[in-house]
Amino acid sequence: MTASTTIQTERLLLRKPEAENAASIFERYASDFDVCRYMAWPRHRTIEDTHAFLEFSDSEWRSWPAGPYLIYSLSDGELLGSTGLGFEQPKCASTGYVLAKDSWGKGFATEALLAMRKTAQDLSVERLYAHVHPQHHASRRVLEKSGFELEGTLRQSMEFPNLEAGVKQDVVCYSWVAKGKTVNP
Repeated sequence: MTASTTIQTERLLLRKPEAENAASIFERYASDFDVCRYMAWPRHRTIEDTHAFLEFSDSEWRSWPAGPYLIYSLSDGELLGSTGLGFEQPKCASTGYVLAKDSWGKGFATEALLAMRKTAQDLSVERLYAHVHPQHHASRRVLEKSGFELEGTLRQSMEFPNLEAGVKQDVVCYSWVAKGKTVNP
């Protein structure tokens, strides 16, 4: 089974990234230090970095039943950020999100994560997890509002290259386990 390349929620349209999205991804969020501070990937310094993300996205969609999605506003069509599913195996995937600064605090992250939970459930994923920097309190709240439960802290296990390149830092793990649960975003 393969996920739809487009998902619509109450206020959002999630869509598989395409090559023509490179400039808007770069300009809206991927090159912004404040937006990328707590990401596990380096801030895009050139449009070539964004093209590399798009190649990665295509590879994920070819290899797995889903991959990255871009998040658009249904009301005006503006690119807000991205989310998606990253598969380790058919029944286990990770998720997360990144939003442009002017999209923060409006509930878009929670709405996008609920859509990812529903998509994961539709794909028979049993364990969906997200890693977050311990000091990224806003994202921790979003994960909790989205039904993810705190599992614990993984000591010195992830690099946050926009904070301190080459240094493994602690990361907090949240998960959602699908057994017997139904998602209603």
